[in-house]
Amino acid sequence: MDMGLGKTFLGSEKMRELNTPYNLLICQKSKVNDWAEHFKNYYDYEVMIYKNQPLESIPPSSVIIINYDLIWRRPQLKQLQNFTLMLDESQYIKNETSNRAKFILSLEPTNVILLSGTPTGGKYEELWSQLKLLGWNISKKLFYKQYTITEKIDVGGFPITVVKGYKNVDRLKEKLKSHGAVFMKTEEVFNLPDQIENIIKIKNTTSYKKFKKDRLITVGGETFVGDTALTKLLYLRKLASIYNKNKHLALKDLLESTEDRVVIFYNFKLEFDLIKAICETLEKPISYINGDGTDLKNYETISNTVTLVQYQAGASGVNLQRANKIIYHSLPLSSELWMQSKKRIHRIGQSRCCFYYYLITEKSVEEKILTVLKERRDYTLELFEKEDT
Repeated sequence: MDMGLGKTFLGSEKMRELNTPYNLLICQKSKVNDWAEHFKNYYDYEVMIYKNQPLESIPPSSVIIINYDLIWRRPQLKQLQNFTLMLDESQYIKNETSNRAKFILSLEPTNVILLSGTPTGGKYEELWSQLKLLGWNISKKLFYKQYTITEKIDVGGFPITVVKGYKNVDRLKEKLKSHGAVFMKTEEVFNLPDQIENIIKIKNTTSYKKFKKDRLITVGGETFVGDTALTKLLYLRKLASIYNKNKHLALKDLLESTEDRVVIFYNFKLEFDLIKAICETLEKPISYINGDGTDLKNYETISNTVTLVQYQAGASGVNLQRANKIIYHSLPLSSELWMQSKKRIHRIGQSRCCFYYYLITEKSVEEKILTVLKERRDYTLELFEKEDT
C-alpha cells in the first residue's frame, strides 16, 4: 500500500480476523510504543513489549511486540507456535543475509502479514526474502533468471553480477497476488490533498568548484581530501549543503516567509547544528528526530515549530501531518528514504495541500541526485564515478 493509507489498521484487523492464540509483531524501534498503544486502545489483546520474558509466561490472545534490532538476539522466540507473524515495514528484511532476516525466515508462523509502502525501493530483486515468507519457494537463482536482466562486470579482477533491468514484471505481480499480495495506491482508496514540488536553485560556491577540480580543500577549519570516489562524493555533498552560505540564506528566507509548522530533512550532524542555529536567530521553536533521540513536544503544541528530521531516524514510521511543508536541505542517496520522507506529511489526516521545497545547489551533485531519486533509483557510487569522469 502507498505510504499513509492506514496499514496499521489494515494489518491489525487482518490479525484479529486470523485469530491465532499468539501474535508476533516486529517493527522499527521507534514504533514499538506506538503499536503497543494502538493495540491497547482498539483491541482486547494482552500487549507485551518483549524483552526477555519466558514464553510460558505469555498468555493466549497476546500481541508480542519487538523491534528488528532485537529479534535475532532472542532465540527463544523460535519456539513460538500457533502464531501470526506481522512485519511492519517488511522491506527491513530485504537483505536476506542480515541477522534479522535470517532469524525471521527461520520462524514457523501459522500466518504471515507483511506491511510496506516501499517493499522494493524500486529494486525487484529485493523482494526475494519477503516472497520466501509469503510461501513462494522459488530459489534466488531462479528468481533472478526469470525476472531480472543481469550482466557481469569486472571489479578489481573479480567478475560480479549486477542487475541492469527487469523482465516479466506483469507475471511477477500476478505471482505476488497468488501468494496474497494486495497492491493499493492512494488514488484507489481516497483523495489526499495535492502535492506541489518547488525546486529552489542555489548559487554554487568557489569552494565547491575548487574541491571538485583538486580533490583537496580546507573550509571551516576542516580539511577535505577526496582521495577516493566515496570521500569525494561525501565532501561534495557537504560543500553543497553545510558549507554553502547561499543555501543558508535561502533557508532563512523560506522560514521567515511562513508561520506554519515546517519539517526539514537533513543528513549530517553539522547540518543539524547549522539549521538549529538559523531557527534560533529567527526565534522559531524546534523539535527533532535524529540519532540522539526524539523530541516532538514543540511540534505537537506550537504552530510555528520547525521539526528537524534526520533521514535514517525519521524518514519512515513517523506521522507529521500537522505540518504541510517539507524543506529538503540536503538529499539522501536512497530512493526509499526519499519516498518515505515525502509521505510523513501526505497521509490520512492531512487536509491541506502539501508543499515540498528542494534547496538544490546549481551545477552540483545535488542536481544529479534529485534526477535519479525521481526515477525511483538510488544514487550509487557507480553512478557518481561515471558522471565524475
